[in-house]
Amino acid sequence: MARISFTPNLQRHLDVAPCAVMGDTVAGVLAEVFAVNPRLRSYLLDDQGQLRRHVAIFVDAERIDDRRHLSDRVGADSEVYVVQALTGG
Repeated sequence: MARISFTPNLQRHLDVAPCAVMGDTVAGVLAEVFAVNPRLRSYLLDDQGQLRRHVAIFVDAERIDDRRHLSDRVGADSEVYVVQALTGG
């Protein structure tokens, strides 16, 4: 199972502890996480289901390419890390 972790600023707003989940794409992994924590979906995805502009997802230290369909492959031993960028000055 892939391991998914979230940036600390997301953890301040939602209970999103690192966990192991099934899924062979980013979309599949996120679907598993959203089933347990449905509020997280609106933090990461827009109303069309695309990754929000200020969110980045990395699979095995590589930034994903498909922000629209989230079809990037995830291996059984992959590390997935979800980052929400901070803005301001």
